[in-house]
Amino acid sequence: MRHIAIAIASLLLFQTAIAKTIKTKKFVSKVWVADNGDGTYKNPILYADYSDPDVCRVGKDFYMTASSFDCVPGLPILHSTDLVNWELVNYALKRHPQEEDFSKPQRGNGVWAPAIRYHDGEFRIYWGDPDRGFFMVKAKDPRGEWSKPVCVKEIKGLIDCCPFWDDNGDVYLSHGYAGSRAGVKSILGLLRMNKEGDATVGDTRIIYDGHTSQPTIEGTKMYKRNGYYYIFAPAGGVATGWQLVLRSKDIWGPYEEKIVLHQGKTSINGPHQGAWVETKKGENWFIHFQDVGTCGRIIHLEPMKWVNDWPVIGNDDDGDGCGEPVMTYTKPKAPKTAITTPVDDDEFSDNKIGLQWQWMGNPGPTWPFADKKNGVLRLFSQYDEASHNLFNVNSFLGQKTPAKDFTVTTRLSVYPDKRYTGEKFLFGIMGEDYSMICIENTAEGLKISQNTCIDARKKGIETAVDVNLLPSRDVVIRMTMTDGQYCNFSYSTDDGATFKAIGTKFKAKEGRWIGAKIGYIASRPKKSNDGGYMDIDWIRYTKPDLNNK
Repeated sequence: MRHIAIAIASLLLFQTAIAKTIKTKKFVSKVWVADNGDGTYKNPILYADYSDPDVCRVGKDFYMTASSFDCVPGLPILHSTDLVNWELVNYALKRHPQEEDFSKPQRGNGVWAPAIRYHDGEFRIYWGDPDRGFFMVKAKDPRGEWSKPVCVKEIKGLIDCCPFWDDNGDVYLSHGYAGSRAGVKSILGLLRMNKEGDATVGDTRIIYDGHTSQPTIEGTKMYKRNGYYYIFAPAGGVATGWQLVLRSKDIWGPYEEKIVLHQGKTSINGPHQGAWVETKKGENWFIHFQDVGTCGRIIHLEPMKWVNDWPVIGNDDDGDGCGEPVMTYTKPKAPKTAITTPVDDDEFSDNKIGLQWQWMGNPGPTWPFADKKNGVLRLFSQYDEASHNLFNVNSFLGQKTPAKDFTVTTRLSVYPDKRYTGEKFLFGIMGEDYSMICIENTAEGLKISQNTCIDARKKGIETAVDVNLLPSRDVVIRMTMTDGQYCNFSYSTDDGATFKAIGTKFKAKEGRWIGAKIGYIASRPKKSNDGGYMDIDWIRYTKPDLNNK
């Protein structure tokens, strides 16, 4: 009996160990991994559109957030212990608080350039909405529930804010100006806040004018070191700019200036806007974005050091204090961690939508059904009489492109309403130009086509090509992207055994301030008390055959 008890105990321990392994197993993308597995990493650390990143450290943990504009959920929360391997773990903004506004298209509006900080036992994120003011959310656990947004200051035209708690207890909020709303740009301002950090006190004051030497300065991040107040701020424009650092012994200025990172001789255009972080081991690093067009603003990690109380970022071979981006480098000193990436594949086997998915505005409560029992995500068709094309429809459900080159394959089944024709079920890539494979319910039966729209934001007209009868409601659709923009489509009606090319090569384009998104939409042509739906079985990413691009 004793032997049996020992055997049972051993089995239970083994099962527990297996369960823990399964629970803690990390996702690794098949199309982009930054960790080289040999103690080095390659840039970008995230080949995905996490625009305007900011990072804070608490103990051994790093947390990143980024601009989300009109996308919902917003304010992504990513976690890492080594600054190279990142996992998307939460969102701090479940819905935009302006329900009526964001129930309609608000492309490019909403959450701009957030800052994440840990203060007095709480995580806080502040951001600027160019049309509404400064907002803040907070949480004790970044993976848990975040508070409802608080309007710190209601004002139009101020953006890119960052909180700062001084040694004497004073609290400030630095910020930039949106020229499109404020009527002026290339300047920075500073506001006082109350002790609680949930309201500003008095009016803002301009503390730096960059018109002469640092045009389009914005994206402030404020720090203090060795008695200096520092403002890290990008200048020169998103795709063509550089990283500037300002410093002063007085928080109100005047500020000295120094360009500390630029493109130089590298291929990394516009390297700027991000976060300085110091590791538990005392190393300094800088995280920033690079605008690559269709795929959005991807994330790089640069080594950083301090020389004469100025930061030097990246490689500074000529010793002038202004560095250039690195392509590969030794990883930060940290405990060994499993290689991991944000999730891109989805088997739709949960009773909630995966974190990689976002709507293009506040979603309606009846749009999706995460059907765990059948292992599908069901999208009910929606009617939107105001739309000129799909770019202006909030019910598009999409995720970020995960790499420069990839093949994405999805299996879905469509169930149109039998009472009328014209319902459409689509999968493809969405931006200011978009192209999608469309399955439409017609009087002749289901038809499949490539539907494309150029200049969608400017009310371009969607056109359909290569229209064919579809013999089955079940279809596997495939899209291959190469060179970060060129897309080819195909489909299969024999469950992926063979594929037929459809349509023409499409040159994808980014959205309004965001990268292009890959995803689905179900639409109906009329108002009705019910409609059809599509069931999405799975979506999977693989490396493409670049010899056949």
